[in-house]
Amino acid sequence: MSFCMGTLFHWFSPLFQYLRIWTAIGLLCLVVTWSFPAQASSTIDPQLEQQVLQIIREHPEVVIESVQAYQQQQQQKVKQVQQAFLEDFKKNPQTVIGKSPTTGSTQSKTVLIEFSDFQCPYCAEAHKTLKELLVNYPDKLRLVYKNFPLISIHSEALPAATAAWAAYQQGKFWEYHDALFTNQKQLGESLYLDIAKKLNLDLGKFKRDLTLATPAIKNDIQLAEKLAVPGTPFFVINSPIFSGVVQLEDIKRILTDAN
Repeated sequence: MSFCMGTLFHWFSPLFQYLRIWTAIGLLCLVVTWSFPAQASSTIDPQLEQQVLQIIREHPEVVIESVQAYQQQQQQKVKQVQQAFLEDFKKNPQTVIGKSPTTGSTQSKTVLIEFSDFQCPYCAEAHKTLKELLVNYPDKLRLVYKNFPLISIHSEALPAATAAWAAYQQGKFWEYHDALFTNQKQLGESLYLDIAKKLNLDLGKFKRDLTLATPAIKNDIQLAEKLAVPGTPFFVINSPIFSGVVQLEDIKRILTDAN
C-alpha cells in the first residue's frame, strides 16, 4: 500500500539525505551565529566567519556526526512514544479509540485504527478493501477512523473531514464517509451540502456543527504527529496474534488467523 506522502517514508526509517544536508547547513548557521556576542549579532566579523567555515570544510565529519547523533536521539524519542502508544492500545483500547467513529463488531478482539485523508487516492482504494473485510469478517473486526488530513497537499482534506464530523453528530458518519470517497473527485462545498441533503441530515445543525469540528480533528492530527505517522492511509492493529503497524494487505491474514 502506497502513501500519499510517498512510498519512501517508513515509520522507523532514517531521514532523507537532503534533510541531512539541510540540517547540516542549519547547524552551520547556528555555529556561525553562536560564535558572536548577542550585542553584536547585527555585524559579523568576516575573519572569524572564515575561520569557522574553514574548520568545517576541513572537518565536515564533525558536522555530519553531530547531525546523525541528533537524528538518532529524535528517532529514539519517537520509538518510545510509539511503544507507549502500542502498550496503551493493548491495555486500554477504548482510551485510544476515544470518541472517534467506529464500525464493525464492538465485541471484536481485533481493533484496527486507520489514519486517513478523504482526498488521498490511496485512502479511497483502501476504503474499498476495508468495506470487503467488514463484510467478510463481521464478528472479527472493529474499525476506528482517525483524521489525518494532509493539508499541505490536499486542499479539500480538512473541509471534507469537517463535513464528515458534522455528519457524525447526527449518526451518519460512515454513510457520509462512503459518499466522500465515492465522489472524491468532486470534493467541495457543494458536494458536502448535497451529501447532507441526500442523507436527510438536519441542515441547520449540520452547518452549525461544521464550526465545532476543529478540536476533534486537531486531536487526531496531534496523535498522528506524535506517532510520526508518515502518510495516509496508515494502520495500527491490536489483535490476539499481532499488535502494531500493519499493511493493508496483511490485515486479511491476521483476521483469518485470529481466534
